[in-house]
Amino acid sequence: MAKRVVVAMSGGVDSSVAAALCVEQGYEVIGMMMRLWSEDGGTSEQSANHCCTPDQMSDARTIAEMLGIPFYVLDTREVFKGSIVRYFVEQYSQGMTPNPCLECNRHIRFEWLLNNALALDADYLATGHYARIRQAADHSDGTVGDYQLLKGLDDAKDQSYVLSVMGQAQLSRVLFPVGEYSKPDVRALAAKFGLPVAAKHDSQDLCFVADNDYRRFLSQHAPDAIKPGPIMLRNGSVIGEHTGLPNYTVGQRKGINLAWSEPLYVIGTDARRNALIVGTLAELGRDSLTANRVNWISSTPPTDPFRAEVKIRYKARPAWATITPLPDQRAAVTFDAPLRDITAGQGAIFYDGERCLGGGIIEKLAQPISEQAELVGA
Repeated sequence: MAKRVVVAMSGGVDSSVAAALCVEQGYEVIGMMMRLWSEDGGTSEQSANHCCTPDQMSDARTIAEMLGIPFYVLDTREVFKGSIVRYFVEQYSQGMTPNPCLECNRHIRFEWLLNNALALDADYLATGHYARIRQAADHSDGTVGDYQLLKGLDDAKDQSYVLSVMGQAQLSRVLFPVGEYSKPDVRALAAKFGLPVAAKHDSQDLCFVADNDYRRFLSQHAPDAIKPGPIMLRNGSVIGEHTGLPNYTVGQRKGINLAWSEPLYVIGTDARRNALIVGTLAELGRDSLTANRVNWISSTPPTDPFRAEVKIRYKARPAWATITPLPDQRAAVTFDAPLRDITAGQGAIFYDGERCLGGGIIEKLAQPISEQAELVGA
């Protein structure tokens, strides 16, 4: 009997090809689309939200009909709003810069959706992510090795960074059919299968924000998160006023609008004082961070310090570091050379070559910078 696979369909090319590949490989396939919460962006092409629109739903349903598979829509609006959107707003209100895709994969795709797939007696959940899953070789005692999360073969589209929240229970039940292909290959496969989405544009990152302008979204949905406050140097001196902490990110120069003896950059924030901390280029870099909510993909998490490459943002270049596991799901990371864009709220994700080892969320820097100021956002 063929194994049953629920494919998470969005109406886009990646998930459509994932579904077609599963059908071609002989699985019993069910298409499922999550209806997520998103703000009403109006009717203009510029302002309309591109997530879960009637057109997207129609495209997904059309693909399912072409492939001859059943198609269901799962109402996920309240769950999504209560966890992901709320998290996004709260993190910015606390002076953090969150990556909502990490939380969505943690709580929505590979918890809520996976559980709904298993409730349909599915063996697997398949998605259109660019990543791969490999099971380690059998051990000498006959037991099967861990499932490993690997980068997608297309380095430009690799999504292992946002999948680093997965563990053995999830990886054993998930398939990434397009992870073995490049994006051009996936579009070519869509054309080969005769799917009408072959040339469709990629979706936006902030799927619940109508115009992808998170600053405008926060000003409407969390006005207290964007309010003017002092611009401070590391020594506590106030040298100006900012327009709202979410308008700035670590490493930013543009928008500070202060005349100074040398260029100033954002080096952090102090949410308690609603202060933006700025400094010179020489003050910007850091060679260490601490991450919390660390997830180790292996069934036997490391206990001793080890060497690995670390990505501090989704599109960042990996940097070599020494990682020291700490109690309470935390880890200390010391880089070989300072990095200028370490930002609280982003993921610090660990790699051993093509293998993703896991990762956590970058904490605020808690040590005082002076008696007057405390740098907590860099």
